[in-house]
Amino acid sequence: MTADATPRRALPEKGGRRGRGLTLAGVVLLLLGLGALGWSGYELFWKPSVDPAVTTSLTAELRQEWQAGPTASGKEAEVARPMPGEAVALLRVPKLGESFEHVVLAGTDGTSLDRGIGWYEGTSAPGEVGNFAVSGRGVVTGPLARITDLVAGDQVLVETREAVYTYELTNNPAETIVKDTDTWVIQPVPGKPEVRPTESLITLTTSHDLIRTDARTVAFGTLVSTQDK
Repeated sequence: MTADATPRRALPEKGGRRGRGLTLAGVVLLLLGLGALGWSGYELFWKPSVDPAVTTSLTAELRQEWQAGPTASGKEAEVARPMPGEAVALLRVPKLGESFEHVVLAGTDGTSLDRGIGWYEGTSAPGEVGNFAVSGRGVVTGPLARITDLVAGDQVLVETREAVYTYELTNNPAETIVKDTDTWVIQPVPGKPEVRPTESLITLTTSHDLIRTDARTVAFGTLVSTQDK
């Protein structure tokens, strides 16, 4: 047997089993990271903030309630003292499409905002003199996600048991950014606490940024017509 034919012990693979284990662990961590990123992306960009099935159900229930007849006397009584989370109106924005219709619920807590658009406690009822102020989730899939597409002159319709109120925006929401502590926007006359209201106004607020910040986008409007039902 020649020297070249002498058998040699195979050299161990570089890194050995430990290296393979580390590589596998790295792959697993990478896949987990990608999965978490994908889920976050779904939650942020694709999953509706308000379940369409919930919207459909609440809308149907509210319309059935209206058709059944009033439960209290007077237009003011129907919305003046709603229970927290109670549906009180339907809100439509023609510019955002025929399918844009969301239930307005009493209160702006997380439960109400998960089901529709919230009505700020203590603000005026739809059509009343003062400020009917509401809030909705924004970001990408929330009810008010496209509020920045609106401009002065666009209309917001609010329907109650008694009437349909048409408000006309007086500002460009994309240009009106405030902090979440700027509660003046929901005052009876926004920014003028000393002034007694003489008009029926509407204010809509929503998150401005994709991530949670204190910035809010605001739309202001004035009642231009009332159509009794």
